Formats: sequence, C-alpha cells, structure tokens
Amino acid sequence: MNGACTGPLAKVTVMSSLTDQLESAVAGRSPLIYLLTTEEERLMKGLREVAAGQGGVPVFTWTCVQGLEGADATETQDPVRAVAAVAQRTGPGYFVFKDLAPFLSRPELARALRDLYYRSLDLEHRHVFIVSPELVLPETLRKECYLVEISLPTEDEIAEQLARVQADHPEYTLPEDAVGEVVLALKGLTETEIRQIVHRVGRRGHTDKDRLLDEIFAEKRNIVKKSGYLEFSPPRYDIGSMGGLDNLKEWLIKRRKLFSREALSAGVPVPKGLLMMGVSGCGKSLAVKVISSLWQVPLFRLDMNLVFSGMYGTPEEAFHKALRTIESVAPAILWLDEIENALGMEESGIKIDSHIFSAFLTWMQEKPPLIFIAATANRINALPAEIIRKGRFDQVFFCDLPVDEERNEIFHIHLKRNGATPEEFDFKMLAVMTQGWNGAEIEQAVISARTEAYYEGRLFGQRDLSAAISKIVPLSETMEQQIKAIRSWAFSRATSASKYGRRRVG
Repeated sequence: MNGACTGPLAKVTVMSSLTDQLESAVAGRSPLIYLLTTEEERLMKGLREVAAGQGGVPVFTWTCVQGLEGADATETQDPVRAVAAVAQRTGPGYFVFKDLAPFLSRPELARALRDLYYRSLDLEHRHVFIVSPELVLPETLRKECYLVEISLPTEDEIAEQLARVQADHPEYTLPEDAVGEVVLALKGLTETEIRQIVHRVGRRGHTDKDRLLDEIFAEKRNIVKKSGYLEFSPPRYDIGSMGGLDNLKEWLIKRRKLFSREALSAGVPVPKGLLMMGVSGCGKSLAVKVISSLWQVPLFRLDMNLVFSGMYGTPEEAFHKALRTIESVAPAILWLDEIENALGMEESGIKIDSHIFSAFLTWMQEKPPLIFIAATANRINALPAEIIRKGRFDQVFFCDLPVDEERNEIFHIHLKRNGATPEEFDFKMLAVMTQGWNGAEIEQAVISARTEAYYEGRLFGQRDLSAAISKIVPLSETMEQQIKAIRSWAFSRATSASKYGRRRVG
C-alpha cells in the first residue's frame, strides 16, 4: 500500500497481557500511540481499565461516522478537524481514533498529528490512540508514533473468559479436567471468537471436550482459509496407514506427549521440527499427515507458490503474514513441502531469496513453542547447511526405497484398503517383482489392478496385480543416476527412517 510503513518504527511492543501492554505504552508519555489490533471491543475495555487506574482519565472515541465524542459530530467527522478539536482541549484524556488509519496519507492530517505530538510532549495522561487492524503509516509519522502490537488473549485471560461465560450460563457445563486442553486450543482466537464458539456449542447442549475442540479447530480452519496461501490438511491418516519407516514412527510416538501444554509447563523441551528427505514417493508427505492424527494437532500446509505469486503483496510481506497466521492458531503443525523449492534454494540458476530464507531461520529460533515445523525435501543436495545443521530441526530423517519386508507391509495396507484379502496374495513373488519400487508405485499398482478387475465385473487377485506391476517402470530405473546420488549423499548425513538402517549404494 502506498505510504505504508515498511521499516522499523520508534518502538514495537509485544507483551503478555493487554493491560500490561497498554500501561507500558502510556508510561512513556508518547502523545501518539498506534495500536495494531482487530479487537476494538476488548481494546476499549482495556483502555478504560487503565484509565481508571490512572485516577479516572476520561476516554473519548472518534469514528468517521460519529465524529469526536463530546463534540459536534458534523464538525468533527473530518479527521483533520477532529485532531484540531483534540489539540484545543486542555487537561488529561485518552482520545481513541478508530478509523484514522485510511486517512493518514493526507498530508494535512499528518501535519495536524505532528503539531499535536509536539504540543503534547511530556504531558501526563494525554494520548491519541490510532486503532487499526493493519499497519498504515506514512514516513512523516514513523518517528512520532509508538507502535504497540496488541497480542491476542493469553491463557490466563482465556481461562477468565471461560469462567465468566460459565458463571453467566450455568447450563454450559465443561468438565474440569478438560479446561486446560480447551484453553490451549482457544489460543490464537480473539475474545469475540472465543465467546461465540462457547455460546454456539453451549446452546446446542454439547459442551463436552471433544465437541468444543471440534468447534475450535473449525474456527481456526476458517481463519487460515481466509489467508489464501495456507491450506488445512484434515487428519485422515493414522500411523497404521504408513508402511515401513519404523524409526520415524518410533520417534513420533515417543514425542506425542511432549508436544503438549503439560510438557511445556513442566519445562520439558517441546519438539520443534522435523526434516524428512529422500527419494520421491517414499512416504514423506504421508508421514507429515500422520503426525497430525497421532498428536491430534491441526496441520496447515504453506503454499509458497502463492506466496511468491504476488497475489498477496510482496513475497516477504506474504510470508511474514503466513507465519503470523500460524502463530495465531497454535498449537499447530506447519507443513513446508519440498522446502528446497519453497524457500527458493539455488539450483539451475535460481538464486535463493535471502530475505525470506533469513527470516525463516530467525523465526525457527523465536517461534512460539507449540508450533511444529514438518518439512520435506526431494533434492536434498540443494539444501544449504544452515537448514540441516543440528538445532534447526530436532531430527533429520532419510526415507529410502523400502526393503522387501517394508514393501510387503505396504502391499498389506493397500490391498486391505482396496477390499482385497491379503492372505490370497503371494508376497514373496510381489517382493521380487517390485525390487527398487517406492510406496507410491506400489499403491498405484494395486489401484490399477482393482480398476481393471472392476471394469470386468469381478474381484481382483494375484494375476491382476502381477499384470499391473509388469506395466509400471519404477522411478529407480527411469531416474537411476539421480536416485543413486540422493542415496549416496544422505548415507552419512541423515538418520535412516527405516529400522533396517542405512544401505550403501553400489
């Protein structure tokens, strides 16, 4: 947006609670305070609470429709006249301008605010608050405005709100042992959204934990959907749907209880991320989806193609908004598919996007603890050392081509999923016929066999599957040299996802 501020401001404040943030802002006696928030109602309650604690400072509001409170509406609907009216008043006061941001590009308004700023310097309890859900500041006001990014309700504030709602509506019953989990799930929502969810569930007569959690996650899905570049991935795959990769499965199972509010409160290190690299079609994306089901945490896939498309502003701006959106719906899993492409790694003349890459590395270190990064990569040699070094991810797994036992396990899963009886198939023969195959190719062979048999009006069997296998050329043959290079590169650089360990490439 033209005139919008993109550089650093006089100050950016992000603290734990609303009252703490507002009290800190007014303590510095800054005449102009920019409050970045979508929660006008909650903000006004907080400002009135702070004003009362300062000896009863009067609070006035301005909107482009109603004008300045306490003044003639028709005279003060224009923002320049409204600021001039504030400048003429004497004594303390909190003047809250709700619709001022869209008018800040007007030079006469910027001049009026600067004049008010210098007249009011060092005056106690006299502040003009600009309230807006987006940051729109011209260069002429950057130094004068003190920016406060209002945080969403904390866990304590959410718990208090739930208690108030239940006190007002005793029929809304929620088991005590479920309160902690519900409070954690509600983090990232506004006060209004929380109230609406509780009322919506309570009035239907369903306030059990599972029902309430379903409503919360549905609300978070809607929030993410509005962003455009984040996609919610429903938890449809359990850990039994993933064949092989036993080391990876064991790692995920052991950390299921660690990714929780209880572990965080106990001071236990919370899992922060996992990188899965390897041959295409060997189950990396499926493993990411399994994490969501196993840990019962919503999964969101970030579409970097849309971030780089320019549809949502500059790539840096869109990427930053995506990370902030994920923070708002925590606890969550952020899925970066093919991270070597997502972050613009250098290959074939494509240069790395240093701004996004460095921003992502910084965010990985500073993100909220209950956001887990699940990244996958195919062209692992395109990954820079900064990504795969220890400390960025908890573990780096390599997903290799499945061995005989793992391919048999994958066949069992897909045969049962397609209505066949696994005992009727010769797995020794299937293992020999699919040497060097990946899991995706096995799945496609089973689907092809079932399709052919269904076309002929019968159940499919060993003969159909053998015929389907004979028509498929596996990736290990068509891309033999590339796959050998991938396996050779990963041999000493990553932990094998398979319990059968690393297998040196000949």
